[in-house]
Amino acid sequence: MKYLLSLIIGLALSANCLAGGGWTSKKGHGYFKLEERWIIANQFFDKEGNIVPITTSSIYLTNFYGEYGITDRIDIIGTVPLIARNVLNERQFTLSGRTEPGDAVTSLGDMLVGAKYGIIQDKAFVLAAGVYFGLPTGNPGGGNTMLLQTGDGEFNQLLRLEGGVSLHPIPAYATFGVGFNNRTKGFSEELHYNAEIGCTIKERVLVSAMIRNVSSFFNGDAPDAVNGIFSNNTEYFAYGPQVAYLHKGGKMGASVAVDYALSGKNVLARPAWSVGIFFKP
Repeated sequence: MKYLLSLIIGLALSANCLAGGGWTSKKGHGYFKLEERWIIANQFFDKEGNIVPITTSSIYLTNFYGEYGITDRIDIIGTVPLIARNVLNERQFTLSGRTEPGDAVTSLGDMLVGAKYGIIQDKAFVLAAGVYFGLPTGNPGGGNTMLLQTGDGEFNQLLRLEGGVSLHPIPAYATFGVGFNNRTKGFSEELHYNAEIGCTIKERVLVSAMIRNVSSFFNGDAPDAVNGIFSNNTEYFAYGPQVAYLHKGGKMGASVAVDYALSGKNVLARPAWSVGIFFKP
């Protein structure tokens, strides 16, 4: 049991804020994290899945994530992008000397709120079901061009089933998740799945690796974006490592992670980095 706290904390360290596995918090307890996440890309996965060059685009997200147990089996969960910034670099043509000015937009991002119910808890294998709502609080068309986005402008509902396994007697865990994302305003529905495995080292350092996939049903008629991460018909398969340092018995700590996209459609083709600090009262 001494290492189990570290394992459960580690489940919430993924860059994907809904990759916490099937564990729920105890009543009156929770997990809170402030994270900076960014992508800087001069390449893009087009709608055919080919990597094409684009003017360098950058997306920066300052996220607050929280989960809190209102009972031993029910958590309320929320992700709030406190600051979302989308930047398009200036472009200069060598032969003509002509310059296209850059552009930028900064606003609140799209929030995600919901709840998770623990179907099986306090076992080596746990299972939970969740429902989450994506709120269109970001800007779907900003900057001087009115083309830069800090959100997709649609209200979506995500249903998820999440599981987790404690790999006792070693201080390790494995998780999985699968979900269906119902979208509005002509956006295509999506199938999500993820998996993660991690291990604590001397009760201080947690290392983990994840895979994550989003697949589109291509059943919507909303237009695809020319760059960014808020397009319709977005797909990707990503993997990446994470490292976290646990302090004071796992009550506090810091983490760093990177996601690499092996394939994708209508999404930036560069790694997504994140750093964060967390607190677990």
